Amino acid sequence: MQILVCSGTGCNASSSRTIVERLREALRAAGLERDVEAIATGCFGFCEKGPVVKIIPDNTFYVQVAPEDAAEIVAEHIVGSRRVERLLYRDPKDGRRVSDSKHMDFYKKQLRVALRNCGFIDPENIDEYIARDGYAALARCLTERTPDDVIGEIERSGLRGRGGGGFPTGLKWKLTSRSRAGRKYVVCNADEGDPGAFMDRSIMEGDPHSIIEAMEICGYGIGADVGLVYIRAEYPLAVRRLRTAIAQAEACGLLGERVFGTEFSFRIEIRYGAGAFVCGEETALIRSMEGRRGEPTMKPPFPAEAGYLECPTNVNNVETLASVPVIITRGAEWFASIGTERSKGTKVFALAGKINNVGLIEVPMGTTLREVIYEIGGGIKNGKRFKAVQTGGPSGGCLTEKHLDTPIDFDNLVAAGSMMGSGGMIVMDEDDCMVAVAKFYLDFIVEESCGKCTPCRVGNKRLSEILEKITAGKASMDDLEQLRILSGVIKDTALCGLGQTSPNPVISTLEHFYDEYVAHVADKCCPAKRCKPLLTYYINPEICVGCTVCSRNCPADAVVGERKKPHVINPALCVRCGTCIEKCRFKAIGVK
Repeated sequence: MQILVCSGTGCNASSSRTIVERLREALRAAGLERDVEAIATGCFGFCEKGPVVKIIPDNTFYVQVAPEDAAEIVAEHIVGSRRVERLLYRDPKDGRRVSDSKHMDFYKKQLRVALRNCGFIDPENIDEYIARDGYAALARCLTERTPDDVIGEIERSGLRGRGGGGFPTGLKWKLTSRSRAGRKYVVCNADEGDPGAFMDRSIMEGDPHSIIEAMEICGYGIGADVGLVYIRAEYPLAVRRLRTAIAQAEACGLLGERVFGTEFSFRIEIRYGAGAFVCGEETALIRSMEGRRGEPTMKPPFPAEAGYLECPTNVNNVETLASVPVIITRGAEWFASIGTERSKGTKVFALAGKINNVGLIEVPMGTTLREVIYEIGGGIKNGKRFKAVQTGGPSGGCLTEKHLDTPIDFDNLVAAGSMMGSGGMIVMDEDDCMVAVAKFYLDFIVEESCGKCTPCRVGNKRLSEILEKITAGKASMDDLEQLRILSGVIKDTALCGLGQTSPNPVISTLEHFYDEYVAHVADKCCPAKRCKPLLTYYINPEICVGCTVCSRNCPADAVVGERKKPHVINPALCVRCGTCIEKCRFKAIGVK
């Protein structure tokens, strides 16, 4: 029997490591340490209800577990064979307790391919990876197939890059293999700079050996003997587990010289990034690894011809690589049978925002946004109305209710005015201001721009300034037209893909929420009541009892009035901090 405890970064922050220790202490006290294992695993995905604990083999699923619950789980479930009912997930639709994750809406429509081992194995134990067919795909490639056979398998699978571009993976491998050079490189892009995105981090934390195996398979296919993992230094747990996995693979003869006794040798090194968003673009990433400023370069030449140190280089992101071993093991036809005609397989998303079930999900391509948001995601928090969903991170667009039945794949999202991106998916409700949302993403882009090309360096700064005027109530209708024109110019003229897609949040919100822009400009009001300069705080004299709590807590002395008499707010002094609303027990203060 095993007790699996989610130990990804999120659950670690909620004391999951302490839970593992407490479980082991309780098992020792009960004399069961030889019969039952408490294992720290990777991410289960159900972040909204973490820390999560699963009992194998009965698959009991406990949520929001605390360290003090460990002794009870051992005493009741392990010793007494009785489930701890209060720790079971409660279905919000009918209030019933659900003991098995297979019967939870969050998991029902998921298909875990890239995430197949996350939450099931100890990522720091190579034996557990091997027990789940780990390194079997590499062995098959080295002993049974030629490099061309391996590349052909990936081509037939239809796997496309999961980092945002969607370029056919097999074709990228083929182009690199055809380049003639004394040395070639395999690069794993683990930079992951999108706000709210944690797909690649979770895979590296929960299944690092799959990345090592995939890089070796790629190296064999294209003729490379060195792999480089470019990972942001802000991922300490992923870095530690990746280093542990590399050392274990080398110790077992699965990485290094003459792997599986063949002529193939391969080594992997780690390169650290400083968290620059632009270094998600492959040429900027390569320059950063070379110790130079992380800036995109003109193409051609492409990295497949002249990449790292001017050598042919193949760059794939973490999620793309995570699918490679299972494609080799189960066959290209199996993978190609999942998804849509032009987008095969599954996609991992970081589902966040105003959604009941925040977490990491993996669904077949072609699953609709409605299924993701209302079935897997459990709908909008607090019964609010759905307003928009941002897909593709800062470079994606905001889709509305009319797009909810759009099948999620590379082509459909682009046609709808957004993009797949690396997999961030942020849900917004009726309380979100879409002008402020566009400004948030533009401010991020401005901060992260490498500054190499004028359209991105200057153009996005001007976009941000116009949005600042709009949210401050200082813009005119001419500014809206300038916003539209400038967005189109940047999209058409920026150097790299990140710059070319940077205006997408502005373009999509202008198209779908133009009335909100007009309200900010013409009526000088924010319909969602989010833009502070456009808000006016007031006190309802029919409700106010003159308790003076608001005036005593106002940091700007904007609330005036006598005790036991209705107070008023001086709009000239009010800084719109919301302290008065927070402190008022009578709900006498409103915003208009």
